[in-house]
Amino acid sequence: MKSPRLRLACGNAFVPLVHVPRQKYCSSKACQRARRRDWQRNRLHNDSDYRDNQARAQAKWRAAHSGYWREYRAAHPAYREHNRSMQRLRNARRSVRPIAKMDVIRLPRSLGSGFYLLSHAGDTGIAKMDTWTVHIAVLSAPIAPPT
Repeated sequence: MKSPRLRLACGNAFVPLVHVPRQKYCSSKACQRARRRDWQRNRLHNDSDYRDNQARAQAKWRAAHSGYWREYRAAHPAYREHNRSMQRLRNARRSVRPIAKMDVIRLPRSLGSGFYLLSHAGDTGIAKMDTWTVHIAVLSAPIAPPT
């Protein structure tokens, strides 16, 4: 007979099945739900075919249920208000400093002549992936460092 083990999900003791030597989860609904969730998280992380299939299935579902979130927000005003208040907090934090989604370099010196990637930050201060390659030619150096 095997000695009791602690359940991985719920922490309670259980006796593993004889024919499942590496059993980590008991048969309770909570442990089985955790086992499936861990399996899917691992599969999404390690299997690109599974990940692509899941993405296609989710896109298909979203296309078939395009009004789901609109209807959900209409039916759940508390959710809608919580989401709006959280967005206001995110916007307030964002106004403190601009957000860049990729590489942003703060240069200690002024720009010299050369090729640069230019993107429109817009009113939101968020730099996006659509960039232009531009050539900047410095005609005269600044007298004082920019502030």
